[in-house]
Amino acid sequence: MGGTVTAEPSCGVGVLDKTSLLLGVLAEGPASLRTLSDVTGLSRATVHRLALALESIRLLTRDTRGRFLIGPRIGELAGGAGRDRLVQSSGRVLADLRARTGASARLYRRRGGVRVCVATAEGPGTGRSAGAAEGVALPMKAGAGTQVLLAWEDPYEIARTIRGADFGVAALARVRRQGWAQSLGTGELGFGAVAVPVRGADGRVEAALVLDGPVTLMSRAPGRRYGRLLIGAADGLDTGSVRPAARF
Repeated sequence: MGGTVTAEPSCGVGVLDKTSLLLGVLAEGPASLRTLSDVTGLSRATVHRLALALESIRLLTRDTRGRFLIGPRIGELAGGAGRDRLVQSSGRVLADLRARTGASARLYRRRGGVRVCVATAEGPGTGRSAGAAEGVALPMKAGAGTQVLLAWEDPYEIARTIRGADFGVAALARVRRQGWAQSLGTGELGFGAVAVPVRGADGRVEAALVLDGPVTLMSRAPGRRYGRLLIGAADGLDTGSVRPAARF
């Protein structure tokens, strides 16, 4: 991460414009105080004051290295705004996946440059950090869920969003062919994940259904092991206006 950020729309209220700059940088991933200052062009004192204020209301949080990242409150607000029949009825399906596999089952929605965990059933003893908890927003730069949410976008959106991602267009083409995405060690070392799309009535991908857990549970080929199971689970979602993932 480097350089300065592209000019953001201004609302004319200084503190809000500066906050928007900080959030724009953090949408790409965790950043130190120095990085936030360098990239936004704001003084370190200003960044420090704003970051602490945003942290106090949970709009920002910090990782184990002390870097700032988008906090759970943003995800909670986004998830609440998007709560619909799909989210409300997903508990049974997620719990069934957890019971059948021992892994954690989650539902993600995309909100601009981040994906938000809007529902989860945590597997027993999987040991995931708070970064995978309900309400947390993660950058659209890594992970099986991100690949599923991006793979069926138009080419321009893929090219724009994929910059800096840990996967390329070839990986997304493979996701479209096989109907699922997988990742190993992306969020945490020693963990694997598989994800499938959930589609709206117009055929667009509305959400990603994700299964994740330790590699000892998921194997080093989680897609081959659990992809079809996850597609079947998506078919069982009571989606209302959203239809389940198509079969591949």
